[in-house]
This record gives sequence, structure tokens and C-alpha cells, in this order.
Amino acid sequence: MLDSAFFDQIFWGNTVKAYFLFGGILFLGLIFKRIVSRLLSRLLFKLFSSFSSQSHNDAFVALLIRPIEVFILLTTLYLSINQLKHPLEVAVFHYSKLVGKVKEQIPVTIGDCIDRIFLFMIILSIFWIILRIIDFISHVLLYKASLTDDKADDQLVPFLKELFKTIVIFIGFFTLLGFVFEVNVLTLITGLGIGGIAIALAAKESLENLIGSFTIFLDKPFTVGDLVKVDGVEGTVEKVGFRSTRIRTSEKTMATIPNRGMIDGVLENLSLRNSRKVSFIIGLTYETNSTSLRKIITEIESYINNHKGTSNDGNASFKSFGDSGLNVEVNYFVTELNYTQFLQIRQEINLEIMDIVMRNKSDFAYPTQRLISDRIVAQGDNTEVGNDTTD
Repeated sequence: MLDSAFFDQIFWGNTVKAYFLFGGILFLGLIFKRIVSRLLSRLLFKLFSSFSSQSHNDAFVALLIRPIEVFILLTTLYLSINQLKHPLEVAVFHYSKLVGKVKEQIPVTIGDCIDRIFLFMIILSIFWIILRIIDFISHVLLYKASLTDDKADDQLVPFLKELFKTIVIFIGFFTLLGFVFEVNVLTLITGLGIGGIAIALAAKESLENLIGSFTIFLDKPFTVGDLVKVDGVEGTVEKVGFRSTRIRTSEKTMATIPNRGMIDGVLENLSLRNSRKVSFIIGLTYETNSTSLRKIITEIESYINNHKGTSNDGNASFKSFGDSGLNVEVNYFVTELNYTQFLQIRQEINLEIMDIVMRNKSDFAYPTQRLISDRIVAQGDNTEVGNDTTD
């Protein structure tokens, strides 16, 4: 047994006992922080057992284990360092504080600075844990939303996730001001109320976009996963946020459009259409006679309307005499909304139109030029003059 006098010996302003407590607390904290963090994660999960299934347990632990480890580590360091008192009592600076009606110079020691730093970090870790819990709740809600046919809840969950996380961040910010920096939060909020008009004017566009996001959720002109076209941008809606909506274009780029633009501009929800229109003009050579032209138009129209992938209101007609050929206009609607299937059907029809034209001994026209030379013999000599024209 070690004598108590040994622990009472003082080195560098601290007793041996204080050093043992410092090392013991730090050692235990570092050794058991992983185990304790997993245990706390599983205990917290029991609070959500009625909300989520056991299959979400691993996801919950994965989200919470890191911030809980940081919280345990910071708490361990704080408790261990607090065992060493004497060297931490040296004043590093003074600050003025109003006590009653008298300003006093308050000494600030190294210990005070360390306490504030650790309090700052511990509060941050606590709010980090809260934010991760919000992430887990949204993870479970998204899973449940994926089991339903309604896409509105798929769109609402990420929005509510961002909303609650923003609220928690604001609460955390004012908590830090109040507990760490000893700011009178009520006075600060009152002061912000005085300058609220200036802030509102500065944040006018942000407020309009926020209102636009609520309008999107209430009016539901589109949901996540819909194919839309707005301001010349066409793509699939991937996310509706506070300020903007993200759209994945057909070129696989990400377009970000302010929510105000999504509701103020002309928006086409292409996912709500029941067919895709195809319209084009083919040019036939001028060597095609009227009988062949009538037959080509009739066969094209018949094939389109009898195709299983189109509606029965397609048409083909002789439109005009073009510079290079006879223009035939073709219009039809493809009922298959899947883009890959749509491309396949359009290809089948185009190839059949080529066969129809060739079967009727016609051909497709393209821009051509012919050089015509008139040979003129001048009277009195044998000189030949070439007169070239292009048509």
C-alpha cells in the first residue's frame, strides 16, 4: 500500500493524487469511449423502437457513434484537466464587467479559458447528436415513404429534414452565445427586432424563395421524380429545398432554379402527359409522280395508326413544294412514356417510312446543284462562248 503522504506530495503546483486522477480518468475515457458510445447509441435507439424497426438499428448506431464518441472524449478531457488546479489559476488578461452600476476588472485565468473552450465543444457535440437523430428520423420516414405510391411524401421528408435542422442550428447558436459567451439572448433578440425591417429587405429574395417552397408543397405542381420543363430547362426533379429546386437535365448536369422561378414562370410537367408528340417533314424527289405520292402518304398514315405504340390520330399530308423536293409532313403521338421505349418506337416508324418510300419507287430529296452550259457560236468566226447558270 502506498502511503498517503506520497499522494500529498506536490510537483509543479499539483499533488501526486491529482496527477493520478488526471491520468486515470483520461485512460479510462480513451479505452472505453468506443464501448460506451455503442452502448449509449443502442439505449437511445430504444426510444425510437416503436417508430422504427429493428432493421434500422445498425443505421442508427452508425449515425450516432461518432458524435457520441466526441462527446465522451471531450467530457473525459474536461474532467481530467480539471483535476489539475494550481497552474490553471494564472490570470492571462482582465475584462471589464458591469456589476450593479460599477465597472469591475475581472481577471480571466487559463482555467476559465479552458472551461469555456470545453463548454463550447461539448455544446457543439450535443447539438451534433441532435442533428444526427434528425437524420435518422428522416432516413426512416424516407424508407416508409418509398413503400407508398404517392411521391408527395418523398418530396416532403427532405424539406422537413432541412427545416428542423435549420431550427436546431439556430437554437444551438443562441445557446452558445448564452452559455459560453454570456450574451443576454433576450436583449440580442430584441435588438434584432429593431433591425428586423432592414434584415427583411436584405433577405427579400430568400424569403420569396422560402414562400415559393411552401407554395410548391401546397399546390403540388410537381413532385420529386417528375420530368418538368421551366425557363427552357428540361429535366427530372431531384430535390426541393428552402431556396431552390434541383433538376437533373437530360445532359446529366444539375440545374438549380430558385423556387420563386418555379412558381412564377411557365412550368410544364411533362410527366403528366399521356403521350409524346413526334412531328417532322420528309422531302421526296420531284421525279415522284402524284400517284406514288398519294400511295406513300396513305401507307405512312396507315402504318402509324396501326402501330401498337401510337395513338390512332396520326396523319401524313403533302405540305408544300420545297426548293429541293416535295415536302410531306408527318405527325403522330407515341403513347409509351418511357424514354427508351419511345426512342425504340420512333426508330421503328422511321425505318418503315424509308421502306415505304423505296417500295413506291421514290427517293428522298436533298439539296443539289446542276451546271447547265449553253453553247453559242458567234457569226463571222468559230468562237464558242460558255454561258453557265446555276439553279
